Amino acid sequence: ALRNDYLTALVLYFDVGFTQIHKPLWISTGPRAPYTHWRQTVFYLHNQLTVSADETVEGTIECEPNAENHRDLDFTISYDFNGKVDGKCTDSHKYRMR
Repeated sequence: ALRNDYLTALVLYFDVGFTQIHKPLWISTGPRAPYTHWRQTVFYLHNQLTVSADETVEGTIECEPNAENHRDLDFTISYDFNGKVDGKCTDSHKYRMR
């Protein structure tokens, strides 16, 4: 963390390159990139984390197609955090993107 604050959500965005075409094109869905029809996604945590400056939250993000609908994506976000304020926090969240 850059400052003392609360972590309530994670934002996911991506960059993609269309490199096998006549004029290669890169598109970013990042918050500072020009607008595209694709957007960022917000994953709200079930419980907020109180983070202090210079602390780090470590974890993983897993993504796979949904078993019932191949157009949906299933995400699992897991993290471990040992903070000065909240102590040790370990959790895992499941989300479906439609």
